[in-house]
Amino acid sequence: MEELDYLADERKTAQFDVESMKIVWAGSQHVFDVSDRISRLVASDPAFRKDNRTMLSRKELFKNTLRKAAHAWKRIIELRLSEEEASKLRFYVDEPAFTDLHWGMFVPAIKGQGTKEQQEKWLPLAYKMQIIGCYAQTELGHGSNVQGLETTATFDPESDEFVINSPTLTSSKWWPGGLGKVSTHAVVYARLLTDGQDHGVHGFIVQLRSLDDHLPLPGITIGDIGMKFGNGAYNTMDNGVLQFDHVRIPRSQMLMRVSQVTREGKYLQSDVPRQLVYGTMVYVRQTIVADASCALSRAVCIAMRYSAVRRQFGSQNGGPETQVIDYKTQQSRLFPLLATAYAYRFVGEWLKWLYTDVTERLQANDFSTLPEAHACTAGLKSLTTSTTADAIEECRKLCGGHGYLCSSGLPELFAVYVPACTYEGDNTVLLLQVARFLMKTVSQLGSGKQPVGTTAYMGRVEHLMQCRCDVQRAEDWLKPSVVLEAFEARAARMSVACAQNISKMPNPEAGFAELSPDLVEAAVAHCQLIVVSKFIEKLQQDIPGKGVKMQLQVLCSIYALSLLHKHQGDFLSTGSITPKQASLANDQLRSLYAQARPNAIALVDSFNYTDHFLGSVLGRYDGNVYPKLYEEAWKDPLNDSVVPDGYHEYIRPLLKQQLRTARL
Repeated sequence: MEELDYLADERKTAQFDVESMKIVWAGSQHVFDVSDRISRLVASDPAFRKDNRTMLSRKELFKNTLRKAAHAWKRIIELRLSEEEASKLRFYVDEPAFTDLHWGMFVPAIKGQGTKEQQEKWLPLAYKMQIIGCYAQTELGHGSNVQGLETTATFDPESDEFVINSPTLTSSKWWPGGLGKVSTHAVVYARLLTDGQDHGVHGFIVQLRSLDDHLPLPGITIGDIGMKFGNGAYNTMDNGVLQFDHVRIPRSQMLMRVSQVTREGKYLQSDVPRQLVYGTMVYVRQTIVADASCALSRAVCIAMRYSAVRRQFGSQNGGPETQVIDYKTQQSRLFPLLATAYAYRFVGEWLKWLYTDVTERLQANDFSTLPEAHACTAGLKSLTTSTTADAIEECRKLCGGHGYLCSSGLPELFAVYVPACTYEGDNTVLLLQVARFLMKTVSQLGSGKQPVGTTAYMGRVEHLMQCRCDVQRAEDWLKPSVVLEAFEARAARMSVACAQNISKMPNPEAGFAELSPDLVEAAVAHCQLIVVSKFIEKLQQDIPGKGVKMQLQVLCSIYALSLLHKHQGDFLSTGSITPKQASLANDQLRSLYAQARPNAIALVDSFNYTDHFLGSVLGRYDGNVYPKLYEEAWKDPLNDSVVPDGYHEYIRPLLKQQLRTARL
């Protein structure tokens, strides 16, 4: 029988061409075609079903993931998928697995830090998955402070080998995904010791398990670190612990693109600049920002569709109740998150361009833009992942009680996403790095050194310190130039205030430590300015499709003004706007929500997610929520028997007042 589309009426009210918006969201026609094709391929393959994930025990869950990863690899080979298609396939399978780290960290580390010879030796094996690699940096005692790692790699000139050792309990490698049960090799980060000298942390390729029987090699202790937060979720990944007891590896397995140890044990820097290592970091963080827009848009899609299906209160003389999406409280919480998903999408696109630009410059030995690019990706990684984690949880609350069910898809999405706030740089530590960069930029302003890229606005600091916002009517807040100047003034004034306060302290380091909470806020203001300005820049491009640009303009204004409303304390205390202007911004925001309302469902349809990928009964494309929730409930293993296990032992004696009391 024909399935009804319960959201059809919502889709009819759209004022723009959804097919065109799908291409804007994807980034290009090509990317859209690949994503659309591969996501349907995955959704139609029963081997990739995932609706039972939250009911499996850890062992079953893990084995199930191994099966899916093997099946995915088989499909990649059979269908001769390109690298782009293969990575899309892994994305849509939507299950954290050892392959993520193999392709996402192990391979890039060898590409970025290995010599030509090392790449020729190891990459073909990794590309064919004849070896499976992970990335072993974090230890039990150190994560963010990489310089504080304790694992050692001591050069033995007698045998031309490095001896890798874990001298303490806290030097155990702890957390690497794929390490616990699967990886055969790892890029291990250890302190390089030659001739009694410590040369700091370097990377080494170390074999961990036999390629014949998968047993750990002599001197290696290895295992899984146990259950993590959430049902299913990241528990599909074998995050591991690893200890070395004087394990020997050939000298040639130190990653030597940037620095070498010679046969005689001399430590040399190569002519390849150290900064190239930062290039890899910029790359990885750029992908994390792109992932944030994916996770956030998924959550928003679920909450938006369900808000249109769910009705509660407000029935006039027996008529239908009000759709939850029509309540202003729901709109003011949900629509800014929709706008944020689009904002992060576009800043992610821009970061991709930035990475390419920086890489080309690095190859031409131009390092001028690197510090700014590094600070910018660090800050955006922090901002986007923190906001997204909070937003997924907000979407769960926006779905009321049913959002708490695993079948809503939101608890698992949250639990899978949350670690992004910590991995690849703890979010607060990263903001402090951005703040350092901002303080340095402010201190150089008098020197005639012009700030570049995302800090270029600091070059107009005199103007920004005393400019007045000229908003007189609510609709003045729709002017991009007005919004931009308010965000620039707030960011500049917060940075300058921090710099002035630091200068009053006994020394800069003491000042930095004392004022770190203020510095974090200044860094957030700077990063939010970047996102707002990139959204505005996106809208200056030619965007085809009926009504598409108009919708994006509404979303851009919602994004900026909802931030302004949320952080109005900053804007008011720095004098960037007046209290009257703050209240006009709020008035404008209200009318923007009314404009977004008829397009709300079409705007989440534009993400083009299959029901399989969303993995949510509440977020189904057809809106047929209640029968499916009911159906889902009966699948729980607890419902396999009508009378539960334990009835005769515990429930019946209780009801019959026959519980045996222990005799003393």
